[in-house]
Amino acid sequence: MKSIVIHAVKDLRIEDQTPETPGPGQVQITLAVGGICGSDLHYFNHGGFGDIRLKEPMVLGHEVSGHITALGAGVTVLKVGQLVAVSPSRPCHDCIYCKEAMFNQCLNMRFYGSAMPFPHIQGAFRQVLVADATQCAVADGLTAAEAAMAEPLAVCLHAAKRAGPMLGKSVLVTGCGPIGILCILAARRAGADLIVATDLGEFTLGMAKTAGADVTIDMRLNAGVLDDYAKNKGMFDLLFECSGAAQALAGAVKVMRPGGIIMQLGLGGDMSLPVQAMTAKELSLRGSFRFHEEFQTGVSLMQKGLIDVKPFITHSFGLDDAVRAFETAGDRSRAMKAQITFSDAV
Repeated sequence: MKSIVIHAVKDLRIEDQTPETPGPGQVQITLAVGGICGSDLHYFNHGGFGDIRLKEPMVLGHEVSGHITALGAGVTVLKVGQLVAVSPSRPCHDCIYCKEAMFNQCLNMRFYGSAMPFPHIQGAFRQVLVADATQCAVADGLTAAEAAMAEPLAVCLHAAKRAGPMLGKSVLVTGCGPIGILCILAARRAGADLIVATDLGEFTLGMAKTAGADVTIDMRLNAGVLDDYAKNKGMFDLLFECSGAAQALAGAVKVMRPGGIIMQLGLGGDMSLPVQAMTAKELSLRGSFRFHEEFQTGVSLMQKGLIDVKPFITHSFGLDDAVRAFETAGDRSRAMKAQITFSDAV
């Protein structure tokens, strides 16, 4: 089978590897579609992010869907031929955090395509994937491309859950890449009244409008517009910070209402914070990292038509065109979610 392997910055290769066979409780999947995530792009463009660096060749990818082709012993809830979205979250279920149901904080997490541990956890961008049956969410009624969006959607649903009730609230979203866009969808589904989105480009802000943002602000041209929301100590109850840029977070603090919540999703490295202003306003800063049970919820919401991700899948490339796919995925002037097709049965 062919796999997509990153060796170093901009050194992405299509390599032949030997397929695995499913063991007890596992299934074999012929991959259909894989979405290129921001972390995949960090490995491709920079060799990692923050303190996490690539130290050995690694198969990339963790946003995937495919069709089951074989069942391991004991698997009875899945069938050969089913389309499934595959969760990359593989906690150990035995560490102190798993025992507290904080599975995304597992000490022994084997999250696909991660250079956090060494040896690295190999990713899912391969034509044939073996996964635990518990990782698979049956995606009946969805396309393979939609099913592959379950992972980034789960990231945003986890953040929305950590943010708390949003009914009638005013929400600011900074950074309108795929995570920002999906946070807009999640916030609207949770009952947010006003959603304002900021970014640095016309294309991404157009996508934010499509996702349901009430107001979009191009910070290159109209940064002063955001200042209008600073009246009476600020107007926003909740911030989804999805850019990872210190400037975005600092600029948002002045428009947050006292007692507001900052949900930090963007990963751009360490940053300096306006701590004094945050303290005076009694703002709560909450991190949001990955997900677990929200994966199944995301698939269900898409199946019911309650969240529509189709408009944000802008590009699809064949496996042999993976390098161009990665180059395109990082171009926010024209691409939102770029995906790679691994088989014809999509």
